[in-house]
Amino acid sequence: MKPKTVITQWVHPEVIEFLSKFTQVIPNQTKDVLPYSRIIEITRDAQAIMVFMPDTIDDAFLKRCPGLKIVSAALKGYDNFDVAACSWNNVWFTMVPDLLTVPTAELAVGLLINLSRNIRSGDHIVRAGQFNGWRPVLYGKGLDRSTVGIIGMGRVGNAIAGCLSGFGTKILFTDPDPQLSEIYPTPEPVDLENLLSQSDFIIVATPYLPSTRHLINAERLGYIKKDAYLINIGRGSCVDEAAVANALSSKQLAGYAADVFEFEDWARPDRPKWIHDALIASEKTIFTPHLGSAVDKTRYDIAMQAAYNIKDVLTGRRPKNAVNDPTRWFPEQQNTELSSYAYL
Repeated sequence: MKPKTVITQWVHPEVIEFLSKFTQVIPNQTKDVLPYSRIIEITRDAQAIMVFMPDTIDDAFLKRCPGLKIVSAALKGYDNFDVAACSWNNVWFTMVPDLLTVPTAELAVGLLINLSRNIRSGDHIVRAGQFNGWRPVLYGKGLDRSTVGIIGMGRVGNAIAGCLSGFGTKILFTDPDPQLSEIYPTPEPVDLENLLSQSDFIIVATPYLPSTRHLINAERLGYIKKDAYLINIGRGSCVDEAAVANALSSKQLAGYAADVFEFEDWARPDRPKWIHDALIASEKTIFTPHLGSAVDKTRYDIAMQAAYNIKDVLTGRRPKNAVNDPTRWFPEQQNTELSSYAYL
Protein backbone atom coordinates (compact mmCIF):
# COMPACT_ATOMS: atom_id res chain seq x y z
CA MET A 1 0.00 0.00 0.00
CA LYS A 2 1.26 3.47 -0.88
CA PRO A 3 1.99 5.87 1.97
CA LYS A 4 -0.51 8.68 2.44
CA THR A 5 0.15 12.37 1.85
CA VAL A 6 -2.19 15.22 2.81
CA ILE A 7 -2.05 18.58 0.98
CA THR A 8 -3.88 21.20 3.02
CA GLN A 9 -4.34 23.91 0.36
CA TRP A 10 -4.90 24.15 -3.40
CA VAL A 11 -1.93 23.25 -5.60
CA HIS A 12 -1.47 22.92 -9.33
CA PRO A 13 -2.75 19.55 -10.61
CA GLU A 14 0.75 18.66 -11.85
CA VAL A 15 1.95 18.59 -8.24
CA ILE A 16 -0.71 16.03 -7.32
CA GLU A 17 0.13 14.03 -10.42
CA PHE A 18 3.82 13.95 -9.44
CA LEU A 19 3.13 12.86 -5.86
CA SER A 20 0.58 10.24 -6.94
CA LYS A 21 3.35 8.17 -8.53
CA PHE A 22 4.59 7.08 -5.10
CA THR A 23 2.00 8.15 -2.53
CA GLN A 24 -1.76 8.26 -2.02
CA VAL A 25 -2.62 11.95 -2.18
CA ILE A 26 -5.44 13.53 -0.16
CA PRO A 27 -5.62 17.06 -1.59
CA ASN A 28 -7.72 20.11 -0.78
CA GLN A 29 -8.51 21.65 -4.16
CA THR A 30 -11.32 23.92 -2.94
CA LYS A 31 -9.20 27.07 -2.28
CA ASP A 32 -10.85 27.17 1.15
CA VAL A 33 -8.74 26.89 4.31
CA LEU A 34 -9.34 23.66 6.21
CA PRO A 35 -9.79 24.05 9.98
CA TYR A 36 -7.12 22.66 12.29
CA SER A 37 -9.41 19.88 13.53
CA ARG A 38 -10.25 18.74 10.01
CA ILE A 39 -6.58 18.60 9.02
CA ILE A 40 -5.84 16.40 12.04
CA GLU A 41 -8.75 14.14 11.11
CA ILE A 42 -7.49 13.45 7.58
CA THR A 43 -3.81 13.25 8.65
CA ARG A 44 -4.18 10.67 11.47
CA ASP A 45 -2.84 7.85 9.31
CA ALA A 46 -0.71 9.94 6.92
CA GLN A 47 3.05 9.73 6.52
CA ALA A 48 3.48 13.17 4.94
CA ILE A 49 1.72 16.53 4.94
CA MET A 50 2.25 19.60 2.76
CA VAL A 51 1.37 22.75 4.70
CA PHE A 52 0.92 26.42 3.86
CA MET A 53 0.78 29.84 5.52
CA PRO A 54 -2.69 29.49 7.15
CA ASP A 55 -1.73 26.18 8.82
CA THR A 56 -0.06 25.48 12.12
CA ILE A 57 1.66 22.34 13.38
CA ASP A 58 2.39 21.86 17.09
CA ASP A 59 3.15 19.01 19.46
CA ALA A 60 -0.53 18.23 20.04
CA PHE A 61 -1.06 17.86 16.28
CA LEU A 62 1.92 15.54 15.90
CA LYS A 63 0.89 13.38 18.85
CA ARG A 64 -2.47 12.76 17.13
CA CYS A 65 -0.79 11.95 13.81
CA PRO A 66 1.89 9.47 14.92
CA GLY A 67 2.66 8.12 11.45
CA LEU A 68 3.99 11.40 10.09
CA LYS A 69 7.53 11.36 8.75
CA ILE A 70 7.63 14.82 7.20
CA VAL A 71 5.92 18.19 7.45
CA SER A 72 6.77 19.82 4.13
CA ALA A 73 6.07 23.55 4.23
CA ALA A 74 5.36 25.28 0.92
CA LEU A 75 6.64 28.56 2.32
CA LYS A 76 9.71 30.33 3.65
CA GLY A 77 8.87 31.96 7.00
CA TYR A 78 7.92 29.07 9.29
CA ASP A 79 7.05 30.74 12.61
CA ASN A 80 3.59 29.09 12.62
CA PHE A 81 5.23 25.67 12.92
CA ASP A 82 6.90 24.14 15.97
CA VAL A 83 10.13 22.78 14.53
CA ALA A 84 11.33 21.54 17.94
CA ALA A 85 8.12 19.52 18.32
CA CYS A 86 8.77 17.98 14.90
CA SER A 87 12.25 16.97 16.02
CA TRP A 88 11.23 15.31 19.26
CA ASN A 89 8.42 13.50 17.43
CA ASN A 90 10.95 12.22 14.86
CA VAL A 91 9.44 14.22 12.01
CA TRP A 92 11.38 16.09 9.34
CA PHE A 93 10.40 19.73 8.80
CA THR A 94 11.27 21.29 5.45
CA MET A 95 10.62 24.63 3.81
CA VAL A 96 11.34 26.36 0.48
CA PRO A 97 14.13 28.90 1.01
CA ASP A 98 14.59 30.81 -2.24
CA LEU A 99 11.62 30.76 -4.60
CA LEU A 100 9.56 33.35 -2.71
CA THR A 101 12.36 35.90 -2.52
CA VAL A 102 12.10 37.86 -5.78
CA PRO A 103 8.26 37.97 -5.99
CA THR A 104 8.10 39.26 -2.41
CA ALA A 105 10.70 41.93 -3.13
CA GLU A 106 8.79 43.00 -6.25
CA LEU A 107 5.60 43.34 -4.23
CA ALA A 108 7.39 45.41 -1.58
CA VAL A 109 8.48 47.93 -4.20
CA GLY A 110 5.02 47.85 -5.78
CA LEU A 111 3.36 48.65 -2.45
CA LEU A 112 5.88 51.42 -1.81
CA ILE A 113 5.19 53.12 -5.14
CA ASN A 114 1.44 52.58 -4.91
CA LEU A 115 1.33 54.15 -1.45
CA SER A 116 3.66 57.10 -2.00
CA ARG A 117 2.30 58.05 -5.44
CA ASN A 118 -1.36 57.99 -4.30
CA ILE A 119 -2.36 55.35 -6.85
CA ARG A 120 -5.23 54.03 -4.72
CA SER A 121 -6.72 57.54 -4.31
CA GLY A 122 -6.16 58.38 -7.97
CA ASP A 123 -7.86 55.21 -9.12
CA HIS A 124 -10.85 56.02 -6.91
CA ILE A 125 -11.16 59.52 -8.39
CA VAL A 126 -11.18 58.18 -11.95
CA ARG A 127 -13.67 55.38 -11.21
CA ALA A 128 -15.98 57.76 -9.32
CA GLY A 129 -16.27 60.01 -12.38
CA GLN A 130 -14.47 62.88 -10.63
CA PHE A 131 -11.62 63.19 -13.15
CA ASN A 132 -12.12 66.08 -15.59
CA GLY A 133 -8.53 66.47 -16.70
CA TRP A 134 -5.26 67.32 -14.98
CA ARG A 135 -5.40 69.19 -11.68
CA PRO A 136 -2.57 69.97 -9.19
CA VAL A 137 -3.67 67.28 -6.75
CA LEU A 138 -2.37 64.08 -5.11
CA TYR A 139 1.25 65.16 -5.04
CA GLY A 140 3.25 62.35 -3.50
CA LYS A 141 6.83 61.30 -2.88
CA GLY A 142 9.11 59.79 -5.53
CA LEU A 143 11.94 57.32 -5.11
CA ASP A 144 14.56 59.38 -6.94
CA ARG A 145 17.02 60.97 -4.44
CA SER A 146 15.15 59.44 -1.52
CA THR A 147 16.44 57.22 1.29
CA VAL A 148 15.04 53.72 1.76
CA GLY A 149 15.66 51.85 5.00
CA ILE A 150 15.40 48.06 4.94
CA ILE A 151 14.92 46.29 8.26
CA GLY A 152 16.20 42.76 7.76
CA MET A 153 18.93 42.12 5.21
CA GLY A 154 18.34 38.47 4.46
CA ARG A 155 17.51 37.15 1.00
CA VAL A 156 14.35 39.26 0.70
CA GLY A 157 16.08 42.39 1.98
CA ASN A 158 18.86 41.89 -0.55
CA ALA A 159 16.35 41.38 -3.34
CA ILE A 160 14.49 44.57 -2.36
CA ALA A 161 17.76 46.51 -2.45
CA GLY A 162 18.47 45.03 -5.87
CA CYS A 163 15.05 46.07 -7.17
CA LEU A 164 15.62 49.61 -5.89
CA SER A 165 19.11 49.94 -7.33
CA GLY A 166 17.84 51.57 -10.52
CA PHE A 167 15.69 54.21 -8.80
CA GLY A 168 18.41 56.62 -7.65
CA THR A 169 17.90 55.87 -3.97
CA LYS A 170 20.21 55.75 -0.99
CA ILE A 171 19.73 52.42 0.78
CA LEU A 172 20.20 51.92 4.52
CA PHE A 173 19.74 48.64 6.35
CA THR A 174 19.82 47.11 9.81
CA ASP A 175 20.27 43.44 10.71
CA PRO A 176 22.17 41.66 13.51
CA ASP A 177 23.86 39.39 10.97
CA PRO A 178 23.20 40.49 7.38
CA GLN A 179 23.64 38.28 4.33
CA LEU A 180 24.93 40.81 1.83
CA SER A 181 25.23 40.17 -1.88
CA GLU A 182 26.75 42.58 -4.38
CA ILE A 183 24.26 45.41 -4.76
CA TYR A 184 24.90 48.79 -6.34
CA PRO A 185 24.68 51.27 -4.72
CA THR A 186 26.07 49.41 -1.70
CA PRO A 187 23.61 49.47 1.23
CA GLU A 188 24.85 51.29 4.32
CA PRO A 189 24.54 49.56 7.72
CA VAL A 190 23.06 51.68 10.53
CA ASP A 191 21.33 51.01 13.83
CA LEU A 192 17.53 50.85 13.88
CA GLU A 193 16.96 54.31 15.36
CA ASN A 194 19.15 55.99 12.75
CA LEU A 195 17.46 54.03 9.97
CA LEU A 196 14.06 55.16 11.17
CA SER A 197 15.06 58.81 11.55
CA GLN A 198 16.87 59.10 8.19
CA SER A 199 14.59 57.12 5.84
CA ASP A 200 11.86 58.41 3.57
CA PHE A 201 10.62 54.84 3.09
CA ILE A 202 10.98 52.04 5.65
CA ILE A 203 10.50 48.43 4.61
CA VAL A 204 10.10 45.71 7.24
CA ALA A 205 11.52 42.42 5.90
CA THR A 206 12.03 40.46 9.11
CA PRO A 207 10.75 37.06 10.25
CA TYR A 208 8.63 36.77 13.38
CA LEU A 209 10.88 36.01 16.34
CA PRO A 210 10.55 36.92 20.03
CA SER A 211 13.11 39.66 19.34
CA THR A 212 11.14 41.10 16.40
CA ARG A 213 7.67 41.16 17.94
CA HIS A 214 6.48 44.78 17.69
CA LEU A 215 9.92 45.80 16.50
CA ILE A 216 8.10 48.83 15.11
CA ASN A 217 6.16 50.16 18.10
CA ALA A 218 4.90 53.51 19.38
CA GLU A 219 8.30 54.56 20.70
CA ARG A 220 10.15 53.75 17.47
CA LEU A 221 7.47 55.35 15.32
CA GLY A 222 8.42 58.53 17.14
CA TYR A 223 11.82 58.46 15.39
CA ILE A 224 10.24 58.45 11.93
CA LYS A 225 9.98 61.58 9.80
CA LYS A 226 6.40 62.81 9.48
CA ASP A 227 6.47 62.49 5.69
CA ALA A 228 7.88 58.94 5.72
CA TYR A 229 6.11 55.76 4.63
CA LEU A 230 6.18 52.33 6.29
CA ILE A 231 5.82 49.07 4.33
CA ASN A 232 5.58 45.62 5.96
CA ILE A 233 6.17 42.49 3.90
CA GLY A 234 7.92 40.50 6.66
CA ARG A 235 5.50 39.31 9.33
CA GLY A 236 2.46 41.09 10.72
CA SER A 237 3.52 40.96 14.37
CA CYS A 238 6.80 42.73 13.64
CA VAL A 239 4.67 45.90 13.51
CA ASP A 240 2.31 47.11 16.24
CA GLU A 241 -0.74 47.84 14.11
CA ALA A 242 -2.50 49.83 16.85
CA ALA A 243 0.55 52.07 17.19
CA VAL A 244 0.66 52.57 13.42
CA ALA A 245 -3.03 53.52 13.42
CA ASN A 246 -2.34 56.15 16.06
CA ALA A 247 0.68 57.45 14.15
CA LEU A 248 -1.39 57.86 11.00
CA SER A 249 -4.22 59.66 12.78
CA SER A 250 -1.76 62.03 14.51
CA LYS A 251 0.11 62.62 11.21
CA GLN A 252 3.31 61.17 12.64
CA LEU A 253 3.41 58.81 9.64
CA ALA A 254 2.52 59.63 6.03
CA GLY A 255 1.24 56.17 5.09
CA TYR A 256 1.33 52.44 5.76
CA ALA A 257 1.24 49.50 3.36
CA ALA A 258 1.22 45.83 4.34
CA ASP A 259 0.96 42.38 2.83
CA VAL A 260 1.09 40.68 6.25
CA PHE A 261 -0.95 41.20 9.42
CA GLU A 262 -0.84 40.44 13.12
CA PHE A 263 -3.95 38.26 13.06
CA GLU A 264 -2.18 35.76 10.77
CA ASP A 265 0.51 34.86 13.29
CA TRP A 266 -0.73 31.64 14.86
CA ALA A 267 2.42 31.42 16.98
CA ARG A 268 1.01 34.30 19.05
CA PRO A 269 -1.65 33.16 21.53
CA ASP A 270 -2.74 36.81 21.95
CA ARG A 271 -2.96 37.63 18.25
CA PRO A 272 -5.82 39.97 17.31
CA LYS A 273 -8.82 38.61 15.46
CA TRP A 274 -8.58 41.05 12.56
CA ILE A 275 -6.74 44.07 11.21
CA HIS A 276 -7.09 47.20 13.33
CA ASP A 277 -10.30 49.02 12.34
CA ALA A 278 -8.60 52.40 12.08
CA LEU A 279 -6.10 51.00 9.58
CA ILE A 280 -8.88 49.59 7.42
CA ALA A 281 -10.72 52.92 7.48
CA SER A 282 -7.67 55.07 6.78
CA GLU A 283 -7.12 56.57 3.33
CA LYS A 284 -3.38 56.48 4.06
CA THR A 285 -3.12 52.69 3.90
CA ILE A 286 -2.83 50.09 1.15
CA PHE A 287 -3.19 46.38 1.85
CA THR A 288 -2.76 43.18 -0.12
CA PRO A 289 -3.92 39.74 1.10
CA HIS A 290 -0.52 38.07 1.64
CA LEU A 291 0.36 38.13 -2.06
CA GLY A 292 4.15 38.12 -1.64
CA SER A 293 4.62 34.89 -3.59
CA ALA A 294 1.38 35.06 -5.58
CA VAL A 295 2.94 34.61 -9.00
CA ASP A 296 1.46 31.58 -10.75
CA LYS A 297 4.76 30.06 -11.91
CA THR A 298 6.32 30.76 -8.53
CA ARG A 299 3.53 29.04 -6.62
CA TYR A 300 3.82 26.03 -8.94
CA ASP A 301 7.56 25.83 -8.30
CA ILE A 302 7.13 26.23 -4.53
CA ALA A 303 4.58 23.41 -4.26
CA MET A 304 6.67 21.20 -6.53
CA GLN A 305 9.76 21.77 -4.38
CA ALA A 306 7.71 20.86 -1.31
CA ALA A 307 6.60 17.72 -3.16
CA TYR A 308 10.23 16.78 -3.90
CA ASN A 309 11.00 17.11 -0.18
CA ILE A 310 8.16 14.66 0.53
CA LYS A 311 9.44 12.25 -2.08
CA ASP A 312 12.93 12.33 -0.56
CA VAL A 313 11.69 11.37 2.91
CA LEU A 314 9.20 8.75 1.75
CA THR A 315 11.88 7.09 -0.37
CA GLY A 316 14.44 7.04 2.43
CA ARG A 317 16.58 10.06 1.52
CA ARG A 318 17.46 13.21 3.45
CA PRO A 319 15.28 16.08 2.18
CA LYS A 320 17.09 18.92 0.42
CA ASN A 321 15.53 21.79 2.37
CA ALA A 322 15.47 20.39 5.90
CA VAL A 323 15.21 22.88 8.76
CA ASN A 324 15.77 20.18 11.40
CA ASP A 325 17.38 16.75 11.59
CA PRO A 326 15.26 14.42 13.74
CA THR A 327 17.93 11.74 13.43
CA ARG A 328 20.34 13.94 15.44
CA TRP A 329 18.02 15.71 17.87
CA PHE A 330 19.26 17.10 21.16
CA PRO A 331 16.83 18.60 23.71
CA GLU A 332 18.91 21.76 24.14
CA GLN A 333 17.98 22.71 20.55
CA GLN A 334 14.42 23.38 21.69
CA ASN A 335 15.03 26.97 22.77
CA THR A 336 17.50 27.96 20.09
CA GLU A 337 16.58 31.28 18.45
CA LEU A 338 18.09 32.77 15.32
CA SER A 339 20.26 35.79 16.05
CA SER A 340 19.63 37.20 12.60
CA TYR A 341 16.66 38.14 10.45
CA ALA A 342 18.33 36.45 7.52
CA TYR A 343 16.11 33.39 7.05
CA LEU A 344 13.57 35.70 5.48
